[in-house]
Amino acid sequence: MSNQRSEFHLSNKNKKFFDLIKANSKDNKINKVSNLNDKINNKFDIKKPLMKKRGIIYLATIPKYMNVIKIREIFSAYGEIGRVYLQLANKLEGKNAKKKLKTPVKHFTEGWVEFEKKKVAKFVASTLNNCQISCQKKSKFYDVIWNIKYLPRFKWTHLSERLAYERAIYKQILRTEISQAKKEVNFFSFNIDRSKKLKIGSELGKSSNFALPQIYQKETDIKIKENEKKLKYKDREDFLKALFG
Repeated sequence: MSNQRSEFHLSNKNKKFFDLIKANSKDNKINKVSNLNDKINNKFDIKKPLMKKRGIIYLATIPKYMNVIKIREIFSAYGEIGRVYLQLANKLEGKNAKKKLKTPVKHFTEGWVEFEKKKVAKFVASTLNNCQISCQKKSKFYDVIWNIKYLPRFKWTHLSERLAYERAIYKQILRTEISQAKKEVNFFSFNIDRSKKLKIGSELGKSSNFALPQIYQKETDIKIKENEKKLKYKDREDFLKALFG
């Protein structure tokens, strides 16, 4: 019996020992995996791509027949280009306004070009400003000179905010003009109806109590100053009368 008990006791000890070894091996595996993950994360953190400092140039004048495609073609020779925006002219001026062309030419007044590198934008602005666009005599831009300026600390968000603000103002102006036009139309139609009624009344021999509205003209600056002087003089007279009776 004693031998059996000792064997049972040893077998229990062996089981506990093997369980401990298994647990330790599992913990070691988990630790190794976590260490590998940390190393990978650290590597990725080191190799994060840095944000490129972009540069924007301003084109004060855009020659005729120049469009976004042509500008990209010209400036892409100096470096990588991001976004391009050209401000469209409101209306065609002069003789072209009367002519109805089959394919109307778009005319732009100003523009902004974004370069992927700030140094390239500065270089383009400094070298091409006040220079001839094209040296070829057959080119449409032979007699045209660039008017370029580099915009320091200027971002594309500033431009988008400005454009949104201008659109909002334009919409507000349109609303006010439409409301003013409606008021004028209503006033005109009201006067026409009133004149018709007065005409019918005069033909029938009826008298009307309609009186024309008086239009008061705004006082001039000279008239306002004269009125102020009169008021001051009157106040002074009243003050002296109150003192001396």
